[in-house]
Amino acid sequence: QVHLVESGGGSVQAGGSLRLSCVASGYVYSGNCYAWFRQVPGKEREGVADIHSGTNSALYADSVKGRFTISVDKAKNTVDLQMNSLKPEDTAMYYCATGTGVGGRCPPLEPAEFGYWGQGTQVTVSA
Repeated sequence: QVHLVESGGGSVQAGGSLRLSCVASGYVYSGNCYAWFRQVPGKEREGVADIHSGTNSALYADSVKGRFTISVDKAKNTVDLQMNSLKPEDTAMYYCATGTGVGGRCPPLEPAEFGYWGQGTQVTVSA
């Protein structure tokens, strides 16, 4: 079992920045993959970024490349998402998730590939 708790959401104007943080507890090991997803009411949950905690290999959705950075602190069991140059279309509930990496790489950035989820933190970007 892995327990995830997100923090850092809030409201910001377009062009601004926010940093989300997720603390993991329970069965945490170096082969874990961590990911951030987001969801807008009425739409499917969308993968934003993931990172392998052992290799630091990261993957980003095209919509956030160059603006968002995912990082993991193994000593603290935290995974952060630095979000810069925010746009109104980034408005969503953001969720932290964890899953099992294979061969030093994370599974596809799809919700079904990640077994444990946090409760989410809301990000609102105004124009």
